[in-house]
Amino acid sequence: MSNKFIHLNLHSQYSIVDSTIRIPQLMERCIENKMPAITLTDQNNVFGMVKFYRKAIEYGIKPIIGSDIFIADEDDISRNDHLIILCANNIGYKNLTKLITRAWLDGQTRYGPRFHKHWFTKKSCEGLIALSAGLKGDVGKSLINDHHDLAARQLDFWLELFDDRFYIELNRTNRPSEENYIQMALLLAHDYKVPVVASNDVRFLNSSDYESHEARVCINEGLILSDPSRPKIYSNQQYLKNSLDMHNLFEDIPESLSNTLEIAKRCNLDLKLGESFLPIFSVPGNQTTNSYLLEESERSLNTKLQKLPKETLIKPEKYKARLEEELGVINNMGFSSYFLIVSDFIDWAKNNNIPVGPGRGSGAGSLVAYVLGITNLDPLQHDLLFERFL
Repeated sequence: MSNKFIHLNLHSQYSIVDSTIRIPQLMERCIENKMPAITLTDQNNVFGMVKFYRKAIEYGIKPIIGSDIFIADEDDISRNDHLIILCANNIGYKNLTKLITRAWLDGQTRYGPRFHKHWFTKKSCEGLIALSAGLKGDVGKSLINDHHDLAARQLDFWLELFDDRFYIELNRTNRPSEENYIQMALLLAHDYKVPVVASNDVRFLNSSDYESHEARVCINEGLILSDPSRPKIYSNQQYLKNSLDMHNLFEDIPESLSNTLEIAKRCNLDLKLGESFLPIFSVPGNQTTNSYLLEESERSLNTKLQKLPKETLIKPEKYKARLEEELGVINNMGFSSYFLIVSDFIDWAKNNNIPVGPGRGSGAGSLVAYVLGITNLDPLQHDLLFERFL
């Protein structure tokens, strides 16, 4: 990557409260500006991840996935600190999604989902890179309020978790206190030997999009766009600046630019999209799920055959041939674990007095499902087709 800067903090339309950026247009702009990589860090979510990842790959751009997460202030639930989390690899992606899921399930407040610091452990931070989120992060807020000892303790907390994967984020977007913060942040970074990284905290694509962005913010906040007294927390500089613009902004702190490249190189998430990832059933001994499904199906079929009415016109050989045919299809499609799992929870339900239906839809056409107890309809007796199922 020969370019001098990579954007590492960017919200899209999936941060519905504060961004107007649409992913296709974002990729087109990245191509225009010859950006080799781009990051998506939406608020407390990865809703746009699949679309973003696919489009980036389509355009030959390296996608970096992350999130701008809100960490609860334990003393005042209406307040929060930000932290930018990036996925360095697939382990990091799994850890990020677990943390986000926990926030949406267990961290809900009237202000939206919140993360809690005690959720973060070395294990849950594995594979993740963190940026301090500038003036919106806990370290930045403490610095600007002259609570330097507190800022140092907060930095220690994150360094213990992320080690060399924690960066102090710097912004120059013409918002109040940024320069004061940068000077203090540089001193803190020097004392603790922590790398700094430049960011433009991007919320819209072009400088001319500022008004439409503000309209979106006002809709969310219930404010009037033309009200001169309304609070303005964004600036007209938070657009997707090119590498030259960012270089001009941070030419006095060159390491903050080069570190964006370093982080981009460290982020190598490889998503497998369009594939099914079914859970694996735990089988005894050295068996595979295929061999265990075969064993269980044949054993159960023999039990069923012994109970067949003598007057039936269907011979046991036909059942065995049908079972062999179905198992071949099931195993070739990688569904052996699926059948074993469904059989297991159906069996559990029956043993715990939970009503279970006899079968519905095309699944009733499967002999394997019948012999495993998933359904209660003999597909051969009722002339049902397995091909309608799989």
